Amino acid sequence: MKIVKVSDQVSLKRSIETGTFEQQSIVKDIIADVRTHGDAALRTYTEKFDRVNLSSFSVPEKEIEEAYGQMKDSFVAIVREAVDNIRSFHEKQLRPSWMTTEENGTILGQKITPLDSVGVYVPGGTAAYPSSVLMNVIPAKVAGVKRIVMVSPPNFDGKLPAAVLVAAREAGVEEIYKVGGAQAIAAIAYGTESIAAVDKITGPGNIFVALAKREVFGDVDIDMIAGPSEIAILADDTARADEVAADLLSQAEHDSRACSVLVTPSLKLAEAVSLEVEQQLALLPRKEIAARSIADYGAIYVTVDLDEAIDIVNQLAPEHLEVITENGLELLGKIRHAGAIFIGRYSSEPVGDYFAGPNHVLPTNGTARFSSPLNVDDFQKKSSVIIYSKKALTDNGAKIAEFARMEGLEAHARAVEIRLNNDK
Repeated sequence: MKIVKVSDQVSLKRSIETGTFEQQSIVKDIIADVRTHGDAALRTYTEKFDRVNLSSFSVPEKEIEEAYGQMKDSFVAIVREAVDNIRSFHEKQLRPSWMTTEENGTILGQKITPLDSVGVYVPGGTAAYPSSVLMNVIPAKVAGVKRIVMVSPPNFDGKLPAAVLVAAREAGVEEIYKVGGAQAIAAIAYGTESIAAVDKITGPGNIFVALAKREVFGDVDIDMIAGPSEIAILADDTARADEVAADLLSQAEHDSRACSVLVTPSLKLAEAVSLEVEQQLALLPRKEIAARSIADYGAIYVTVDLDEAIDIVNQLAPEHLEVITENGLELLGKIRHAGAIFIGRYSSEPVGDYFAGPNHVLPTNGTARFSSPLNVDDFQKKSSVIIYSKKALTDNGAKIAEFARMEGLEAHARAVEIRLNNDK
């Protein structure tokens, strides 16, 4: 793993996945086809891309029962405990509607309302992601969303992975459909004969899913266009090289474009971690993916001191940040930009991926400078409430009218003044 001295600017940014012109055209055609032909188009694309001919997209209760039979009781128990942890964390994010009364009798407030419906996309293919189900569904449930729809591409046997179905049931999903790709995004954005449209779409996917989410945004809301995973580790001489290396590789195995970075003032630690990464890499089942990630996007930055290391971390604004230093909690106030912050050697990033409770859907590609993890607020909307009193309008009406005329909006001014004149 390459060791470099810090330059003036460092970055985790990779090119944004905008897709090729051909990919964009394919996605637009698929969306248009699904909007026009509904279920018939879904069947065509499911057969073409997933190689499955389905008479119904809805997952029947029998398949969910079979999924439980295929999973170990110990795994189901782990999922249930994870659900409790994730729910407990997100319940603390809930905020109430509020009203305040001014001295002149005006009432101002904010009404918080859950979205009516949300669609959750769960990737399929070579792996199953039950954790993705939990992290997208549970905050929506806590927010009060009544209808949550899950879509995911079927396997060759026409079914969804057992672990995904178990997670969906434990999280409380009642509508599950076996459809994936851009066609699934189109279906839940605009509706078909068998799938009713939703108001917001969340969840990760491949380039076609990402492009489809971008295309339907505006007709429905989306969570984000997430890039490849990334981790930055801020560490000093108190950190163990083998543990730091293992954490760097935990992200590298995600994707060949994942980014793993160590920032440290310790050259001794840097050299030890570099050696450990190479040794551990050889033993990973996904070593080819991880090796490319480390070669192309991995780095160890050696800084002059810990303060410079913190400055570098804030420049990086990483998706995941581990702080493995002496008295790491004392550094929290200095860290301004990170999607999730893991403090101490026992807070390895996978703890947050699966079990601790905070959401693992995080801003990537430096967007932690202005974005937050997926949370309860993402599944609610806020309406301002204004109940203006007669006294307030009498006192302020002329000011409001003058403001309106400054903008050239005479009718606005008159809408206020007609009330003032009628009450004379």
